[in-house]
Amino acid sequence: MKLLAALLLAGASLSAAAAGAILSAPLFAATLFDLDNKPVAFADYKGKPLIVNFWARWCAPCRVEIPELVDLQIRHKVRGIEVIGVNLESDAPPVRDFAKAYDINYPVLLTRDKGIALLQALGNGKAGLPYTVVINRKGEVVASKLGAMNRAELEVATEAALK
Repeated sequence: MKLLAALLLAGASLSAAAAGAILSAPLFAATLFDLDNKPVAFADYKGKPLIVNFWARWCAPCRVEIPELVDLQIRHKVRGIEVIGVNLESDAPPVRDFAKAYDINYPVLLTRDKGIALLQALGNGKAGLPYTVVINRKGEVVASKLGAMNRAELEVATEAALK
């Protein structure tokens, strides 16, 4: 019962109501770049439940959140959840080094110069970080949050993505 209450409380901080107004189309239309500077069509992730986390190396709350995302990827990969890190930077080598230092086990894609516009198109008008968008298999944004997510919030996000 305590776990259920904690999950419900955590879920309250996710913006589910506003998420319905957020369209995933700008994200799925985007071409981002992997850590080898190769283009990646985000549309390749369509049809999968996604936890899409926007971040940057200089963002302190992002650094706190990354180990939780790494853990989530380990625990829920078998259920089909895909964690995708979307970095707002342009230069792949330092981001690649950072990802290695933090043991990031999920794809990291760079926005280069498209980051701010993409954040804004996904409901983050101030383009603050970290920002997480939760997308179900139908490609619908089912939740979003500006600010670092804790383990309980990520569990709620995972369940929302899997519905």
